[in-house]
Amino acid sequence: EVQLQASGGGLVQAGTSLKLGCVASGFTFSDYAIGWFRQAPGKEREGVSCVSLRTGGRFYSAPVKGRFTISSEKNKNTVYLQMNSLKSEDTAVYYCAARFDYGDGPCKSFFDDYEYWGQGTLVTVSS
Repeated sequence: EVQLQASGGGLVQAGTSLKLGCVASGFTFSDYAIGWFRQAPGKEREGVSCVSLRTGGRFYSAPVKGRFTISSEKNKNTVYLQMNSLKSEDTAVYYCAARFDYGDGPCKSFFDDYEYWGQGTLVTVSS
């Protein structure tokens, strides 16, 4: 059974940092791309960052580039999202998701096609 478990959310002040983790199980980790998505109240879900565990390729959306860093520990089947210089507009439920990497493009190119999803972790940034 495929499972993705996201954790690490919480309430923090603007300007501080938080690190999210996503533990995966039930599939061959290194064959997949893992993405982090977020959904703020009243807004559509957006892709924030992703990493191809096959190629190492990474992507960051414009709002988080330079502040967020995605990394992985393959021996722990875990992908992290280090979030620095947090802003109130980063407040959202953050989800991790997985999609088999067919080698059909960078991980951001199939943001609409991630097939396995975790349960989400809430990040609240107070200003």
